[in-house]
Amino acid sequence: MNIREFTKNDLAEMTKIWNEVVEQGVAFPQDEKLTEENAYDFFASQSFSAVAEENGEITGLYILHPNNVGRCGHISNASYAVRTDQRGKGTGRKLVSDCLERAKTLGFRILQFNAVVRTNESAIHLYKSLGFTPLGVIPNGFLMKNGKYEDIIPFYKELV
Repeated sequence: MNIREFTKNDLAEMTKIWNEVVEQGVAFPQDEKLTEENAYDFFASQSFSAVAEENGEITGLYILHPNNVGRCGHISNASYAVRTDQRGKGTGRKLVSDCLERAKTLGFRILQFNAVVRTNESAIHLYKSLGFTPLGVIPNGFLMKNGKYEDIIPFYKELV
Protein backbone atom coordinates (compact mmCIF):
# COMPACT_ATOMS: atom_id res chain seq x y z
CA MET A 1 0.00 0.00 0.00
CA ASN A 2 1.24 3.44 -0.94
CA ILE A 3 0.20 6.59 0.91
CA ARG A 4 0.72 9.65 -1.27
CA GLU A 5 -0.47 13.20 -1.88
CA PHE A 6 -3.72 13.35 -3.81
CA THR A 7 -3.95 14.45 -7.43
CA LYS A 8 -6.88 15.68 -9.50
CA ASN A 9 -7.09 12.18 -10.99
CA ASP A 10 -8.02 10.86 -7.53
CA LEU A 11 -10.95 13.21 -6.97
CA ALA A 12 -13.81 11.02 -8.14
CA GLU A 13 -12.79 8.12 -5.91
CA MET A 14 -11.89 10.40 -2.98
CA THR A 15 -15.28 12.07 -3.20
CA LYS A 16 -17.03 8.72 -3.28
CA ILE A 17 -15.15 7.47 -0.19
CA TRP A 18 -15.65 10.75 1.71
CA ASN A 19 -19.35 10.75 0.89
CA GLU A 20 -19.73 7.14 2.09
CA VAL A 21 -18.67 8.27 5.56
CA VAL A 22 -20.85 11.39 5.46
CA GLU A 23 -23.84 9.33 4.32
CA GLN A 24 -23.34 6.74 7.08
CA GLY A 25 -23.75 9.61 9.55
CA VAL A 26 -21.85 8.04 12.45
CA ALA A 27 -18.35 9.54 12.30
CA PHE A 28 -17.93 12.84 10.38
CA PRO A 29 -19.60 16.03 11.59
CA GLN A 30 -20.42 17.03 8.00
CA ASP A 31 -23.97 16.39 6.88
CA GLU A 32 -23.58 17.56 3.30
CA LYS A 33 -21.81 15.49 0.68
CA LEU A 34 -19.03 16.80 -1.52
CA THR A 35 -19.85 17.43 -5.16
CA GLU A 36 -17.75 17.30 -8.29
CA GLU A 37 -17.79 21.10 -8.21
CA ASN A 38 -16.48 21.58 -4.66
CA ALA A 39 -14.34 18.47 -4.02
CA TYR A 40 -11.10 19.83 -5.46
CA ASP A 41 -11.34 23.07 -3.50
CA PHE A 42 -12.08 21.13 -0.31
CA PHE A 43 -9.15 18.72 -0.58
CA ALA A 44 -6.72 21.32 -1.98
CA SER A 45 -7.51 23.76 0.85
CA GLN A 46 -6.14 21.40 3.51
CA SER A 47 -2.55 21.56 4.74
CA PHE A 48 -2.20 18.10 3.20
CA SER A 49 -4.58 15.60 1.63
CA ALA A 50 -3.43 12.05 1.02
CA VAL A 51 -4.76 8.84 -0.47
CA ALA A 52 -4.04 5.21 0.25
CA GLU A 53 -3.49 3.39 -3.02
CA GLU A 54 -3.27 -0.36 -3.41
CA ASN A 55 -3.08 -2.23 -6.72
CA GLY A 56 -4.04 0.96 -8.54
CA GLU A 57 -7.17 1.56 -6.45
CA ILE A 58 -7.82 4.31 -3.92
CA THR A 59 -8.82 2.57 -0.68
CA GLY A 60 -8.78 5.49 1.76
CA LEU A 61 -7.73 9.06 2.39
CA TYR A 62 -6.97 11.66 5.02
CA ILE A 63 -7.05 15.42 5.35
CA LEU A 64 -4.71 17.34 7.68
CA HIS A 65 -5.13 20.98 8.66
CA PRO A 66 -4.73 23.37 11.61
CA ASN A 67 -7.17 22.78 14.44
CA ASN A 68 -7.15 26.49 15.27
CA VAL A 69 -5.34 29.72 14.42
CA GLY A 70 -2.71 32.02 15.87
CA ARG A 71 -1.34 30.92 19.24
CA CYS A 72 -3.03 27.53 18.82
CA GLY A 73 -1.99 27.10 15.18
CA HIS A 74 0.62 24.49 16.14
CA ILE A 75 -2.19 22.02 16.86
CA SER A 76 -3.36 20.03 13.86
CA ASN A 77 -6.54 18.12 13.18
CA ALA A 78 -7.25 15.34 10.73
CA SER A 79 -10.03 13.22 9.31
CA TYR A 80 -9.72 9.73 7.85
CA ALA A 81 -11.96 7.79 5.51
CA VAL A 82 -11.55 4.19 4.41
CA ARG A 83 -13.62 2.65 1.65
CA THR A 84 -16.33 0.52 3.25
CA ASP A 85 -15.18 -2.71 1.60
CA GLN A 86 -11.58 -2.11 2.75
CA ARG A 87 -12.19 -1.57 6.47
CA GLY A 88 -10.45 -3.86 8.93
CA LYS A 89 -7.45 -4.43 6.64
CA GLY A 90 -4.98 -1.97 8.22
CA THR A 91 -5.60 0.96 5.89
CA GLY A 92 -6.66 3.25 8.74
CA ARG A 93 -3.50 2.49 10.74
CA LYS A 94 -1.32 3.31 7.74
CA LEU A 95 -3.22 6.53 7.06
CA VAL A 96 -2.96 7.72 10.68
CA SER A 97 0.73 6.76 10.91
CA ASP A 98 1.52 8.65 7.70
CA CYS A 99 -0.51 11.62 8.92
CA LEU A 100 1.48 11.76 12.17
CA GLU A 101 4.74 11.98 10.22
CA ARG A 102 3.33 14.52 7.75
CA ALA A 103 2.05 16.72 10.58
CA LYS A 104 5.54 16.79 12.09
CA THR A 105 7.15 17.73 8.78
CA LEU A 106 4.63 20.56 8.40
CA GLY A 107 5.65 21.93 11.81
CA PHE A 108 2.65 20.89 13.86
CA ARG A 109 3.41 19.92 17.46
CA ILE A 110 0.14 18.17 18.37
CA LEU A 111 -2.49 16.18 16.48
CA GLN A 112 -5.92 16.51 18.05
CA PHE A 113 -9.23 14.89 17.21
CA ASN A 114 -12.12 16.99 18.47
CA ALA A 115 -14.99 14.57 18.13
CA VAL A 116 -14.38 10.83 18.05
CA VAL A 117 -17.82 9.29 18.43
CA ARG A 118 -17.93 6.92 21.40
CA THR A 119 -19.53 4.15 19.32
CA ASN A 120 -16.62 4.27 16.82
CA GLU A 121 -14.80 1.52 18.70
CA SER A 122 -12.37 0.66 15.91
CA ALA A 123 -11.13 4.28 15.72
CA ILE A 124 -10.83 4.53 19.51
CA HIS A 125 -8.85 1.29 19.62
CA LEU A 126 -6.59 2.48 16.79
CA TYR A 127 -5.91 5.89 18.34
CA LYS A 128 -5.12 4.42 21.75
CA SER A 129 -2.81 1.82 20.17
CA LEU A 130 -0.90 4.64 18.44
CA GLY A 131 -0.41 6.53 21.72
CA PHE A 132 -3.21 9.09 21.55
CA THR A 133 -4.59 10.26 24.90
CA PRO A 134 -8.34 10.64 25.45
CA LEU A 135 -9.34 13.95 27.04
CA GLY A 136 -12.64 12.92 28.60
CA VAL A 137 -16.17 12.69 27.31
CA ILE A 138 -18.48 15.34 25.93
CA PRO A 139 -22.00 14.02 26.55
CA ASN A 140 -24.34 14.05 23.57
CA GLY A 141 -21.80 15.90 21.43
CA PHE A 142 -22.61 14.20 18.13
CA LEU A 143 -25.92 14.02 16.31
CA MET A 144 -26.14 10.57 14.72
CA LYS A 145 -27.91 10.08 11.39
CA ASN A 146 -30.75 8.32 13.22
CA GLY A 147 -31.48 11.53 15.18
CA LYS A 148 -30.05 10.35 18.50
CA TYR A 149 -27.16 12.07 20.26
CA GLU A 150 -23.97 10.18 21.11
CA ASP A 151 -21.02 11.08 23.33
CA ILE A 152 -17.75 12.20 21.78
CA ILE A 153 -14.21 11.76 23.05
CA PRO A 154 -11.50 14.27 22.08
CA PHE A 155 -8.01 12.72 21.64
CA TYR A 156 -4.54 14.21 21.23
CA LYS A 157 -0.95 13.15 20.63
CA GLU A 158 2.17 15.25 20.98
CA LEU A 159 4.36 15.09 17.90
CA VAL A 160 7.65 16.39 19.31
